Amino acid sequence: MRFRIISVGKIREPFYDQGIKEYLKRLKPYTNIELLDGLEEKTNPQAGLAEIAKCRQKEGRKIMDLMGRDEIAVVFDIQGEMLSSAKWANYIEQLNGRSSSRINMIIGGAFGLDERVKQRAERKISFSPMTFPHQMAVLMLTEQIYRSFKIIRREPYHK
Repeated sequence: MRFRIISVGKIREPFYDQGIKEYLKRLKPYTNIELLDGLEEKTNPQAGLAEIAKCRQKEGRKIMDLMGRDEIAVVFDIQGEMLSSAKWANYIEQLNGRSSSRINMIIGGAFGLDERVKQRAERKISFSPMTFPHQMAVLMLTEQIYRSFKIIRREPYHK
């Protein structure tokens, strides 16, 4: 199974970038995974609701254009369900057994995700009721994917 993490925002901070790259490297023996970031639309810092909605729609269109019909979409959204690492691993294992060509794990930008992307998603997952920077969310996601493969294979991993 191929995995792709789609982050609307760009990974800019070196410390997040280093951590993400480390987990992507650790994942190589387990799965084919890639990160695609930087799909965000430029907006005025004082943008109104209409401009924000338009921005979200453009970002959503970019995400939708990236995905094939048979690909699975999983979005990370504060309104999603919260899973334990064990339940997340179980879900990853189920996804690995399916015939889809790729699983897209999508993290929105500063304004969240377009409603069409959320509707396209098979599942909506929340890390927490707290809000995190998108870069941290990508780091947490890569770590949790890595942890899930360790759980699935019953390999030791720190707790």
